[in-house]
Amino acid sequence: MGTATMGAPNPPDPCWDDTVVVVRVYNEAPVVGGVIAELVAAGLSVIAVDDASTDTSADEIDKAGAFRVSHPINLGAGGALQTGFEAALMLTDARYIACFDADGQHQLPDLLGMIGKIREGYDVVMGSRFLEGDGPTQMSWLRRVILKTASTLLNRGEGTRLTDAHNGLRIVARHVAADIRLSYAGMAYASQLERHLTRPEHRITEYPVHILYTEYSKAKGQPLLNSVNILAEVAAHRVTHWGRS
Repeated sequence: MGTATMGAPNPPDPCWDDTVVVVRVYNEAPVVGGVIAELVAAGLSVIAVDDASTDTSADEIDKAGAFRVSHPINLGAGGALQTGFEAALMLTDARYIACFDADGQHQLPDLLGMIGKIREGYDVVMGSRFLEGDGPTQMSWLRRVILKTASTLLNRGEGTRLTDAHNGLRIVARHVAADIRLSYAGMAYASQLERHLTRPEHRITEYPVHILYTEYSKAKGQPLLNSVNILAEVAAHRVTHWGRS
């Protein structure tokens, strides 16, 4: 038998064996290794979908310790996420599948909090940048207006009302992921995904998250452009389906 030590025992390390994290990757070589390494160091299993990157993203993924699935051609954000869900279902028995961005904007503590939340019996936990006011998430007023307008348009239908309908930090139960079929390749996938996740039969909640808009992500010029694309896609869908709301 071992010798007892004096003082309070150290708390056991948290266990995340019930969760796998899907990371979509397209030309994120400068940052993706650090993002994945942090997840792996926390004890999380990671499946990275390399969407036909033309830089050294694949090498960075491998060095960081994720399981890599590579597309021979670029299928866009929706195609990469669908591949990630299918790989998680096929290769793991995880109860929960999380989505985490490769560009360094999502925060590990937020993800761990969301895992704790979904374990309370939820089917879907969505990250929201707007539950705590401005908080640590700093974005331009224009981006904020665009995203809130997109949420308002999406919320015209039946189902759960969301404060942040297009936040990429999400976690879903296995049975929810098994029903997802994303057919849109571009940013339109986000609206299609939210319609899957917010079905009335799903127990869904939001969780406050804090997005870090880094100099790297700003230099890529994606945040505002993505927001405009999201708004355009949501508006187009609402016009097409207005009579069903």
